[in-house]
Amino acid sequence: MTADTPVTCDTGNSRALWYTGPEQCGLEQAAVAGVKAGEVLVRSLFSGISRGTEGLVFRGEVPMSEWQRMRAPFQAGDFPFPVKYGYANVGEVLEGDPGLAGRIVFSLYPHQSVFTLPSDACVPLPDGVPAERAVLAANMETALNALWDGKPSPGDHICVVGGGVVGLLTAYVAGRLPGSKVTLVDRYPGRSAVAEALGLGFALPEDAPRDQDLVFHASATSAGLATALQCAGDGTSVVEMSWYGANEVQVPLGADFHCRRLKLVSSQVGTIPVERQARWSYRRRLETAMTLLCDPALDRLISHRLPFADLPQRLPEVLNKASDVLAAVVVYEPESH
Repeated sequence: MTADTPVTCDTGNSRALWYTGPEQCGLEQAAVAGVKAGEVLVRSLFSGISRGTEGLVFRGEVPMSEWQRMRAPFQAGDFPFPVKYGYANVGEVLEGDPGLAGRIVFSLYPHQSVFTLPSDACVPLPDGVPAERAVLAANMETALNALWDGKPSPGDHICVVGGGVVGLLTAYVAGRLPGSKVTLVDRYPGRSAVAEALGLGFALPEDAPRDQDLVFHASATSAGLATALQCAGDGTSVVEMSWYGANEVQVPLGADFHCRRLKLVSSQVGTIPVERQARWSYRRRLETAMTLLCDPALDRLISHRLPFADLPQRLPEVLNKASDVLAAVVVYEPESH
């Protein structure tokens, strides 16, 4: 069987994306085991590319100290390379658990056309959330976690620096607080149209508002972090959502950082905030994040659609830091089965 042979459930094979070296990737055949009790067979419809995290993986910038913590739930291989990595898959259940048969489900699975996994690792899509938009669930989960860490209140003036998908979703959720005024800050003027569609204000970095009640930083740049600190009002917090991998970042902690009693708060989706861990499971958080995706305006976040077969050729540009890409969605052609 060649790489161009159609994948069928009868052959027990599918294809998966592997990151094989610094800025190198390719599609390889992947054996699909028979469905066991408590498992399901899923045919991928869409998967989402995480430009931040997968960009670090693609460039080999995941530091050795984080190789275990950075493992995706169904990752194959080990850092730095080769790894099968990804965590935003939406697919149709073909076989297995009768309660899920024929359902469209979200799972934290890498980019692969057909696969099996435990049925309890699948979350059925809620009513009103189409399959393509559901690839944003993992990013919405990150945004929800950041809001928990930031603890915003109704009426707050909130600034989000960095208008990528995670920043936009964080601003979107914050903007649903009664009386809140949320401004997205980004260096791309084109982000203003997306911000407006989501009911948000917009500013370029040089025009960013000051004296904010709460600031989220999601640009993954030193300049963005400096802007975020400038936006914060006295005694308030900057929630740092960016993950820089092995790259160093300059943090301007001199000048008035101390006298204004600013707080720099880390936020990371890999753990649930301590004060919620007794009540919240990862599944509950994911299910909640998915219910926040019912708004058709969120379709504006999907800027690129990539055929699965074209991933090795298209990914280098999509994951380029300089590319003006929001959510890039992988589209899987129907497989014969």
